[in-house]
Amino acid sequence: MGVSAAAVVLLSLLVGPFLIPLPPLQGTSPVRQLAGPESRFIVVDGVEVHYTSAGWGEPVFLLLHGFGANTFSWREVMPPLAAMGTVIAYDRPSSGLTARPMPGSWQGRSPYGPEAQTDMAVHLLDALGARRAILVGNSAGGTVAMLAALRHPERVQALVLVDPAAEFGGPPLAAGLLGSPQGRRILQRVVRGIGTWGNDALTQAWHDPSKITPAVREGYATALKAENWDRGLVELTRASRPVGLARQLGKIAVPTLVITGDDDRIVPTKGTISLAAKIPGARLVVIPECGHVPQEEKPEEFLAAVRKFVEGLAAR
Repeated sequence: MGVSAAAVVLLSLLVGPFLIPLPPLQGTSPVRQLAGPESRFIVVDGVEVHYTSAGWGEPVFLLLHGFGANTFSWREVMPPLAAMGTVIAYDRPSSGLTARPMPGSWQGRSPYGPEAQTDMAVHLLDALGARRAILVGNSAGGTVAMLAALRHPERVQALVLVDPAAEFGGPPLAAGLLGSPQGRRILQRVVRGIGTWGNDALTQAWHDPSKITPAVREGYATALKAENWDRGLVELTRASRPVGLARQLGKIAVPTLVITGDDDRIVPTKGTISLAAKIPGARLVVIPECGHVPQEEKPEEFLAAVRKFVEGLAAR
């Protein structure tokens, strides 16, 4: 490629994203207009957080969903868990009906970053009067749960890691590229295609996708009606970065249950089995004919594993 041609390519990459207008989102609403009767809102670390709760007493379960999910992903298991204690499910930053802070609205670290998300989980417990909790994290929610156990072990009674992701996002170089105005605009275009690639990811997350009903797909799509949902995902992606969690698994000192489907194509089952072996004393349960979201695809088996684990905690 000649110098002139290379210059044209570079110029197109720098200027192109600004020449093609990005139309405003259509059909979005303030999050409170999308809330259901079970919805609650509370300000934590300057962010209005959407949550639901059920049950009472101890233990307290704090449910942390995965990337692209929200409190809806816990719908099958919240009532049974509430029979055991207090259950709190909330939408993590960029998800569900939790507010999406925009750049310039915060000082210091991004509320979408790993440490901020971890501290938000603990501060939510503070705001709701819970001394400590069993953190139940699916996929990227499992990453938050593990980091919380390392950063705030006194607040974590135990971990239930459900097909957990072992890291936050990609390498710093990718975050740097996405941090440019051009990269942010390009990423926003990609994110808006979630109607297509998000459905594909949901299908891949289940061992038997024929069980995904239209109501389930609609439940996940509700978050795409919230104001600034696309920009929230952009900021989450930009703030994601490795935190060296895989090297610290041996330092997790709370009782841990690891659950995985035997056909997880999002976070490969083999990797989750390896992760469980690195956490001291962790119990591993592999659910047959199950994908990345056992709490949805195999709720009875998921609950059986959690009940046995919690009974063991009570016997300690």
